[in-house]
Amino acid sequence: MRCDDDYATMVDLTMSDPTMTTATTTNPMASEPYLVRAVAKETYDTFTLTLEPESAANGTSFQPGQFSMLWVFGVGELPISISGHPEQHDKLVYTVRSVGQATHALVSQTAGAGVGVRGPFGAGWPAEKAKGRDVVVVAGGIGLAPLRPLIYEVLNNRDAYGRLVILYGARSPRDLLYRKELTAWARQRDTQVLVTVDYGGLAWRGHVGVVTTLFKYARLQPSRSTAMVCGPEIMMRFVARELEAHGLARPDIYLSMERNMKCGIGFCGHCQYGPHFICKDGPIFTYAQLRPLLEKHEL
Repeated sequence: MRCDDDYATMVDLTMSDPTMTTATTTNPMASEPYLVRAVAKETYDTFTLTLEPESAANGTSFQPGQFSMLWVFGVGELPISISGHPEQHDKLVYTVRSVGQATHALVSQTAGAGVGVRGPFGAGWPAEKAKGRDVVVVAGGIGLAPLRPLIYEVLNNRDAYGRLVILYGARSPRDLLYRKELTAWARQRDTQVLVTVDYGGLAWRGHVGVVTTLFKYARLQPSRSTAMVCGPEIMMRFVARELEAHGLARPDIYLSMERNMKCGIGFCGHCQYGPHFICKDGPIFTYAQLRPLLEKHEL
């Protein structure tokens, strides 16, 4: 294990030039140059960025559930899950909540600005393993963003999967992501979309309550279902318990554990979670793997 000063020096040496050529990108610590093509406002504090590689010869490829390390010159680097369509190889899409200096700088980029991208990193959602089965997607807040590529994958290969059930919870109606897409997904065959908010207000006509309250409305077939869950850690803990109570086996419940990632390659040790390095071994794990750790508070 090396000290943080060594890590900082390594990052400085590999990331000091935002215009580095793709010849240097065999180094996983070196960023590739991308250009911001669009920044769309999703909610009052959440934005979706569309990035394209600076060189047209460089295509993009990722698995649903993987993440990138995005670098804003002069500000810093942060891990963000890819939220675009996995079959669109000419761009990368990220949905980012502006909650600090680095994320604010990222979502404030204008069209044509340069951004460094490393990755994609990590294990993705088990889309192949889920073929022939029902897919249950449970998301909380911005946790819908890492699950959106999986939803695209299922809908784009509809005959390869059984029913698609999407359960989505947010704090309030103004915090809901991808509202038009939620409506469009609900119109697809063999697809059920249920949305709830913690606080609805007078104009809200939908469900009110935490996301686990939606299970009583969901049409689940536990023995043939694979569940994918992403959201705040406490939410995932209760959702996993609820899924197990409904009859899903622990190995069929997958959680996305994105926390404290710094290097993306299991080098720095910041994201160690029990015996796992989340950036390298995850961020997708089965509930069977995580349950002993999730039950240890403040781990």
